[in-house]
Amino acid sequence: MPAKAAVADKTSVLDRYFEITKRGSNYSREIRGGLATFFAMSYIVVLNPLILGGADSTGAMLGAERVAAVTALVAGVLTIAMGAWAKYPFALATGLGVNAFVAITVATNPGLTWPDVMGLVVLSGITMLILVLTGFRTAVFNAVPQSLKTAIVVGIGMFIALIGLVNAGFIRRIPDAAGTTVPVGLGFDGVLLGWPTLVFIFGLILTIALVVRKVKGGILLGVLSATVLAVIIEAVANVGPSVGPDGFNPQGWSLVVPELPTGSWVGLPDLSLVGQVSIFGSFGTLGFTAASLLAFAILLSIFFDAMGTMVGLANEAGLTDKQGNIPHVDRVLIVDAVGAVAGGAASVSSNQIYVESGAGIGEGARTGLANVVTGLLFLLAMFFTPLISLVPFEAVAPALVVVGFMMVSQVGKIDWSDWGVAIPAFLTFTLMPFTYSIANGLGAGFIAYVLVRTFQGRAREIHPLMWIVAAAFVLFFGIGPIEQLIGFR
Repeated sequence: MPAKAAVADKTSVLDRYFEITKRGSNYSREIRGGLATFFAMSYIVVLNPLILGGADSTGAMLGAERVAAVTALVAGVLTIAMGAWAKYPFALATGLGVNAFVAITVATNPGLTWPDVMGLVVLSGITMLILVLTGFRTAVFNAVPQSLKTAIVVGIGMFIALIGLVNAGFIRRIPDAAGTTVPVGLGFDGVLLGWPTLVFIFGLILTIALVVRKVKGGILLGVLSATVLAVIIEAVANVGPSVGPDGFNPQGWSLVVPELPTGSWVGLPDLSLVGQVSIFGSFGTLGFTAASLLAFAILLSIFFDAMGTMVGLANEAGLTDKQGNIPHVDRVLIVDAVGAVAGGAASVSSNQIYVESGAGIGEGARTGLANVVTGLLFLLAMFFTPLISLVPFEAVAPALVVVGFMMVSQVGKIDWSDWGVAIPAFLTFTLMPFTYSIANGLGAGFIAYVLVRTFQGRAREIHPLMWIVAAAFVLFFGIGPIEQLIGFR
């Protein structure tokens, strides 16, 4: 009897700490949710080395294996911190978009080394952390009108659904040389091709069926079933990647080829990139103005991307209050800001909240316990990097499409009778997927809100912080012309 009582006490303490029962969840949902989120975003361990794997302006390279190991390390630690301290199911990893900007725009500036480049990321993160600790970032979040917050949820839903469709090859960009004004189309040249597309369609149909039938673990079962099918198909048909030494293969896997590793499955990670950063090195190379502009561009991107993502995820999970605010949001924002600092200090670019966390939320995750599961899996991934290559995009994409539907269903909560919020809301949720950027959608929506309310003669209703944010986004969108004006480009 005493032993049983002790076990019960331990369970109740864990339950109370993460508020599992209070948030309408249970242990099995949290574990399934953590697994689903990991499978949905594990691709970053493979993709980030490809994005950051090129040389900087001095010819130095970070190294794919080192980037993969540290990407998993930082994602694991930060995701656990978000779960154990902030207690939300919002997983973190290297931010897509930010890492591309860092690799393509920042690292190519003459004279900059990778430590210099990552120093700019660290500075942006420190600045954001100061904004959080002073309460400014939380105040901005609370100043956003409710209909715009709903539009952010809808926009992110459309965005992750588009990511799923594009990653699966169901939708593809039409090359400019095709002589058409249509930017995207169905499959390749209007035709669905290849075994990977079949895996996606199978996974999507199965996931929809499981979710509609309210099968526990439906989203996760869909991912796992599609992965098993993909491994079998690759073993039999030897499909190969879509991009290889022989050029582009429209019938290949989009990035990850689902095949069992031929060599060792386990190995010690190389973490030597941690700490290789020069915080002020870029200022000595580029000068104060140019370096500050680059840091400002990084700051705005990570500042608003994370805000939009957490609003969307929290609404989908039902974790907001009656005003649409997130309780204890300052903790979420602090971990996110630390993610930028840690990512730069480890040479893997800024880490931020991932929209793919929606896969875990769709599976039932409501607490930070799911994040602990996801984070531990990322830490294990450092030692099992070859196995990360087992789950193809085509197997994960159905989960993103289904979760996207769940989030878009909230569009009815927008007040369409008030054009002062309806027009900004429309711009917000259309530009997120159309520009492949959460920050762009937010910027257009915030600017439009200030303008339309002013046109209506209702400028007094605009929160002062919304004016500041709108002005910041005007600078964000005008960063190119400003750089040209000062002779930076």
